[in-house]
Amino acid sequence: MKPLFKLLSRLLNRLEETLIAFLMAGATLVIFMAVVQRYLSGITAFGIQDFMIQLNVSWAQELCIYMFVWMAKFGAAYGVRTGIHVGVDVLINRLSDRYRYGFILFGLACGALFTGTIGWMGYGLVREVHEYGSTTEVLEWPQWIVYLAIPLGSALMCFRFLQVLLSFARTGALPKHDHSHVDGMEDVLDDANLVPQDLNQRKGPQA
Repeated sequence: MKPLFKLLSRLLNRLEETLIAFLMAGATLVIFMAVVQRYLSGITAFGIQDFMIQLNVSWAQELCIYMFVWMAKFGAAYGVRTGIHVGVDVLINRLSDRYRYGFILFGLACGALFTGTIGWMGYGLVREVHEYGSTTEVLEWPQWIVYLAIPLGSALMCFRFLQVLLSFARTGALPKHDHSHVDGMEDVLDDANLVPQDLNQRKGPQA
């Protein structure tokens, strides 16, 4: 059972990260294309202006808004899993281990309850919008697809809160994120003989 759960967790992690990366890259590409089109539309030489004006990119802004909404919802779930959300824990860290443990469990449970509630309400909203049959203003997509980010993102965030809660209950450790750490940077610095001494010691002796 545990190997299956670990496999599903890895697949979900990869899906989450891939979706966020795709949305970020896609939104960046669409914005870049719209900016280039707007800039070249002001150039009259060689018929560039006439050609660029014929390109309809009025949908770019709407598409980017939807992509950022989806990215924010799934990015919030990623933030719970990796511990990158900002939190005020000055008072909690001053408590004894017993009370600190209880307050953290309570906070994680509240997070799961809140996001679960938002997910359920979002599901109801999606059903209503689907029955109404409305579409987006420019792209004319079914609007319920856009609103689907609310129940899906909130459900994933609720799952992440429960995942962190169970992990903390077993180990007493919360996910931590070092904002100064960049994945792969140690290898780059090591190749250039610029790795700090503490990083070399952390990596251990080389074979």
